[in-house]
Amino acid sequence: MKISEVMRPDDVLIDVSAASKANLLQLMSNRGAQVLGADRSDIVGALEHREKLGSTGFGAGIAIPHAPVEGVAAPFALLIRLARPIAFEAIDDRPVDVICLILTPPGDQAEYLKLLSTISRKLRSSETLKTIRSATDAGQIYAAIAMCED
Repeated sequence: MKISEVMRPDDVLIDVSAASKANLLQLMSNRGAQVLGADRSDIVGALEHREKLGSTGFGAGIAIPHAPVEGVAAPFALLIRLARPIAFEAIDDRPVDVICLILTPPGDQAEYLKLLSTISRKLRSSETLKTIRSATDAGQIYAAIAMCED
C-alpha cells in the first residue's frame, strides 16, 4: 500500500502546538474523526490503548501512533510536524517533533502492517526527515513522504 493512497496533501500539518502527548492524541483524534466521520472517542480510546502497550515513539524525534478503529472504513494517515518537540516516552527518551498517525479498519492486519512498515521506513530516511524538519510548507513535506514511493 502506498502512502499516497492513505494520505492527501491536506493530511500534513506543520507547526502544530501540543502541550503533551495526551493533548497531541486528542488533537489527532479530532482531525481523524473530522476527516473519516468516525467517532472521536473511539479513535482516542484506541490510540490510548495502543500507547499503554508501549510507546509508539521509536526514536530520533519520531512517533507513529497507530491503531485499528471501529467505524474507520479505509486506512488513513496524518503527518504532523510540531512547533516544539514534546515528551512522548520514546524508546530513546528524546522528545518527538514528527508524528505520523495511522488509523485502519479492524481486521486486515497484513495491510495494516505493510502500511506501518512503509511509513516507518520512509520516516527513518535521513533525507526525508531533513526535508520534513526544514520544509516551509506542507506541500514540500507531502512530496517528500508520499510522492516518491518505492
